Amino acid sequence: MISPAPVSAGVAANTLPVVTGILILGIAAQLLARRLKTPSVLFLILIGLTLGASGIGVVTIETFGAGLRTVVGLSVAIIVFDGAFHLSIERIREASRATVRLTTIGASLTFFGTAAAVRLFLNADWELSFLVGALLVATGPTVITPILEVVRVREHVATALESEGIVNDVTAAIAAVVIFEVFVLGDGTLLESVTAFVVRLVLGVWVGALAAAVVYVLLDLELTPGEAPQAARFLGLVAATGSFAVADLLAAEAGVAAAASAGIILGNISFPHRETMKQFGRDLTLVVLSFVFISLAALIDLAAIVELGVRGIALLVVAVLVIRPVVVAVSTIGIERYTRGERLFLSAVGPRGIVPASVATLFAIELSSAGNAEAASTLTAAVFVVIFGTVVVEGGLARQIGDLFGVTPMRTIIVGGGRIGRALAERLENRGEFVIIVEDDIKNLERAREEGFTVHRGNGTNADVLAAAGADDAKIVVSATENDNDNLLVCQLAQSKFDVREVFSRVNSPENVPAFETVGVTAIDAPMATALAIDNEIERPALSHWMTELGDGHDVQEIEVTASDLVGKSIAEINAEIPDGCIVAVVGRGQSAHVPSGDTVLEAGDHITLLGESKAVKRAINRFHPHE
Repeated sequence: MISPAPVSAGVAANTLPVVTGILILGIAAQLLARRLKTPSVLFLILIGLTLGASGIGVVTIETFGAGLRTVVGLSVAIIVFDGAFHLSIERIREASRATVRLTTIGASLTFFGTAAAVRLFLNADWELSFLVGALLVATGPTVITPILEVVRVREHVATALESEGIVNDVTAAIAAVVIFEVFVLGDGTLLESVTAFVVRLVLGVWVGALAAAVVYVLLDLELTPGEAPQAARFLGLVAATGSFAVADLLAAEAGVAAAASAGIILGNISFPHRETMKQFGRDLTLVVLSFVFISLAALIDLAAIVELGVRGIALLVVAVLVIRPVVVAVSTIGIERYTRGERLFLSAVGPRGIVPASVATLFAIELSSAGNAEAASTLTAAVFVVIFGTVVVEGGLARQIGDLFGVTPMRTIIVGGGRIGRALAERLENRGEFVIIVEDDIKNLERAREEGFTVHRGNGTNADVLAAAGADDAKIVVSATENDNDNLLVCQLAQSKFDVREVFSRVNSPENVPAFETVGVTAIDAPMATALAIDNEIERPALSHWMTELGDGHDVQEIEVTASDLVGKSIAEINAEIPDGCIVAVVGRGQSAHVPSGDTVLEAGDHITLLGESKAVKRAINRFHPHE
C-alpha cells in the first residue's frame, strides 16, 4: 500500500543527494545495458527495487512528496514526445492494418480480458477491475524502445510495436482517469465517461497540434548559425513539456495526448536542425527514463505483490500467455507479411511501462487519502505484478526471444568507413537494409557515426571483430578499404569462417581482380567502375543520372516472388496489384531473364526487377515479397 506523507524540511534537504544518486545509477545502467546488449529497463527496475522500501529504503514516497506527480508527468511528456517524434507517417502506413487493429480491437480485448482476470483472480469489484484493465492496456516507448535498440527487427514489426505503445499510452491514461473519476470515485455516469474520454483526447490532440505549429513558426525565424541548433533543442523540450502542461491543466491526462500529437507532427515535417532536435530528445529521454523508472520501481510494494501469491501469478500468466497472443493473432490475421516467428515475437513482447506505473501510483495515493487502503493495495499490487513480470521476463530475455523466433533481419556488413563505404551504406539504408560499418580509423569512425550510421570499431581483417559486428547473421559482406590485401582477407574470412554467401569487394588495382574472382568474390574494379560511369554519362546520361540517384525518390530492386496468391497469375491479371509509379521491368527464371509481356505468368521462385518511384517500389516489394 502507498500512503501519503507530509514533506518536512529535513526530507526536502535529503532529496538532492538521493536524486543525484538515482541519476548516476540510471546513466550507469544505460551504459551497462548497451555493453551487454540488454534492454536497460531490466537494470533500472532492479536498481529501483534495491533503493526502495523493499530494499535498503533510501527512496520512498516521502522522498518526493507532493512533487511526485509533477516530476513523473514532465518525464512522461518527454518520453512520449520522443517516441512519437521517431514515428514517420510512412512507417505507420506500412504497418497500418496491424497498428489499427492493435490499438482498437487489441486494446479492447486487453482491457476487457485483463479486467475479467482481475475480477476472477483477485476478487476485486468491477470498478477497480476495469481501472486495472485500462492501465494495463499501455505498453509504451519507455519499455519498447530499449528492447528495439538491442533486438533489431524488420520495419513493419518495429513500427507495429512502437505505434501501439504511443497510441495505447495516450488512450490508456485517459481511459484510466475517466474510469477512476466516474466509477471508482462515483462522480458521473457511463455517458459522461464516454464524453469525458473523447473531450480529453480531442483536447490533447488540438493542444499538441497548436504547440507543434508554434514551434515550427519559431524555428522558421532568421537565427544565427550558433543560435539555430540551440533553439531547436530548447523548442523541442518546450513542445513536449509545454503542450503537456497546458493540456493537463485543462483536463487530467490530456497532456499525454498533447505530447504525442506534438511529437508525431514535428517528427513528420521538415524544419531547420530537425536532426538536432531529434538527437537531443533521445538523449534527454535516456536521462528522464532512468530517473522515473528507478523512482517508480522503488515505490513497488513487493510485500503486497508477494501477498497475492498464486493469484498474482495467475493474473500475470493470463495477461502474458493468453490475452496478448490472442490480441496479436486477431491483429495480424490475414496480413501475409508477418511471419509465424514475427507473430510469436509480437505475442511475447508486450511489457508495461511508465504510464501504468505512474498513474497507478497517483491513484493509490488518492485512494489511501480517501480511506480506501484495501483498494489502493489491490490496485498497485495488480498493476505492478504485471509490470514487474513483463519487464523482467520480456525485457530481460528480449534478445533470446528474438533469436528463438528468428525475427532479427540479417545484417549487411561493410568493412571500411571511408567515403565509398559511407556512400554505399547510405544507399543501402535508404532501401531499408540493416547496415553495420566496421572501421578502426578514428577519423573515419567518427565521421560515419556523425552521419548516423551504426559503426563497430575494429579491424575487419580480425575474425573476432567480424564476429562481434554480427557476421554470423550477415547476408552480405562488402570490403571497401583502400588496401586490396586487407579486402581479400576480409572476403576469405566472410566465406570460410562465417559462411556468407554474398561477398563483394572494392578492388583498387585492376591486376588484383583475378585473385578475388578465383575465390568466388564479386570484385568491383575501381578504374573500370569509373570508366563505365563516364561511358554511361556520355551514351545514356538520363538513365545514368536516374541510376546514380537511386534512393533519392526512385529505386530499382530485384526480389523473389513469395506471395502465394500471385503465383500462377499473369502480369495483366495482377496489374491492379502493382502500385502506380512502378513497373515489373524484368522477370528472371532459372538462368534466363526477359522483359515480361501482359501474358507472362509468374511462378514460385521467379525473381522480378521492380523499377520506379521509391515509395511505389517499396509497396510493391511488400506485396510480391511480404516476408522481408
